[in-house]
Amino acid sequence: MQRIRSLFASLLIVAFILPLGMLAAPVTDVRAKNGMVASQHELASEIGVDIMRKGGNAVDAAIAVGLALAVVYPEAGNIGGGGFMLVRTKAGEFHAIDYREMAPGAATRDMFVDKDGKLIVGEGSSTVGYRASGVPGTLAGFELAFKKYGSKKVTWQQIVEPARLLAQNGYILSKRLADLFIGYRDTLERYPESKRIFLRDGNYFKEGDRLVQPELARVLGRVGRLGAADFYRGETAKLIAADMKANGGLITLEDLKNYVAKERKPLRGSYRGHDIVTMPPPSSGGLVMFQTLNILEAYDMPKMAQNSAVRYHLLIEASRRAFADRAEYAADPDFADVPAEQLISKSYANTRRATIDTKKASSSLDIKFGDVTKREPMETTHYTVADKDGNVVSNTYTINDLYGSRVTIKGTGILMNDEMDDLAARPGKPNLFGLVQGERNKVEPRKRPLSSMTPTIVMRKDGSFWFALGARGGPRIISAVMQSVMNVIDHNMDIIDAINAPRVHHQWLPDSFIAESSGISPDTTNILVSMGHKLGSTGHVATATGIMRDENGYWIGAIDKRSDGVAVGY
Repeated sequence: MQRIRSLFASLLIVAFILPLGMLAAPVTDVRAKNGMVASQHELASEIGVDIMRKGGNAVDAAIAVGLALAVVYPEAGNIGGGGFMLVRTKAGEFHAIDYREMAPGAATRDMFVDKDGKLIVGEGSSTVGYRASGVPGTLAGFELAFKKYGSKKVTWQQIVEPARLLAQNGYILSKRLADLFIGYRDTLERYPESKRIFLRDGNYFKEGDRLVQPELARVLGRVGRLGAADFYRGETAKLIAADMKANGGLITLEDLKNYVAKERKPLRGSYRGHDIVTMPPPSSGGLVMFQTLNILEAYDMPKMAQNSAVRYHLLIEASRRAFADRAEYAADPDFADVPAEQLISKSYANTRRATIDTKKASSSLDIKFGDVTKREPMETTHYTVADKDGNVVSNTYTINDLYGSRVTIKGTGILMNDEMDDLAARPGKPNLFGLVQGERNKVEPRKRPLSSMTPTIVMRKDGSFWFALGARGGPRIISAVMQSVMNVIDHNMDIIDAINAPRVHHQWLPDSFIAESSGISPDTTNILVSMGHKLGSTGHVATATGIMRDENGYWIGAIDKRSDGVAVGY
């Protein structure tokens, strides 16, 4: 199918011309001279390019892509969640926007445990139902980015309108998305609006059916006219607060009014002479990535085969130590003293590296968090945008688990997050993703949950932009981003090969590693097991998305072969 090159054409073709199920097959990498969008859905990528064609910059386009994904990628795209946006301007300045969700004002430390101290399961838990949601930050973050870093050549309403049209007119469902609705029916059907919209009240969607979301279209219409104020103080805010109150949720009008997106100082480090910029706490991704890279920098990784057991052994051992420190030190910096600069220092990496045996696995029971004495950071979607002037946006946002809390707010079509599980429902005990978190990340009012999202930008040694990427997949995000960065720097891969290469993952606890069976040979995993490593599962280690600029000035957009999505350039 010929690629659609304008927003009007894309909406028209999808709505009225294409035979059912005849959407374009995903393209893994694309080259373009002017600009590029790499996202998990073709329509969203097309919308971003169209905004740039109208004169918008990468920030304007990134907002439009995020709003479109809230319509066409409902399992992760959202306005009912939050995330992080990393911006590099054409002048080489970096800006980090934290629009992570916040715990409601009525949240308490032990709200997700019963009288016996056991985790509540099902409704009322930190993962499912109305109480699982933090106050969403997506629209506040997008509006902050638009006002400070947008081009001023397109209006806010022009940016929102394409998503509104997608919700109003509908779009054709792929087999993947139709099947995914059914796969989550056991929990989606517990909530009337989710059951009606995504499960069609039991008359399940099939590949080629059209999903129309009129309630969400009305919300986007108001947001387009009135800005984020509608979501936090207007009609939409009232609908959210009323539905929460009627169903035992904690989010109130006051919580929505009090939400604030923040700019934070980006976290900066280096690997083999290349400057790397990513998000600071409450993202833990940069902390873990930099600490791991700092440990590995002393080894001759470039001379090791990319898929060798010795390389994976060192990756596992370095990651084990970095994730142990994550469990102890990482948290919302507005609530805890996070020693970020110490954790990502080269000297601290030296002390952690000294405990690694290059021929034998450690035990996570023996590897505790390190001694930092000085004090001073699965399911998601990531997209990357670059424009003709060299502005770049790396954005990761989420509602946590697929379909979040499974709750859709009555009268809005907004699917809410279950980000309260990223706070420590029981400090010292594993969450949905098996991550253990300490007292610093306990549930407190207005606290932002710890995150693994790792939007990242890497520069060439001369300081010019080289590539940007991020990933989806819970804590595995960190491993996917970090190993992709290493593949480019250590093994001279281009962005698509770096993203598609096989990966491993270890997060300290549980004390086992994940190896991708599709790319890592049984001989390699057997060698790792013989060294004392414990093989856990063989599933995918997240899925990544990125953009690279080659030496001739062309943008290269890359979509992970493990996932769906399309890169679109112009």
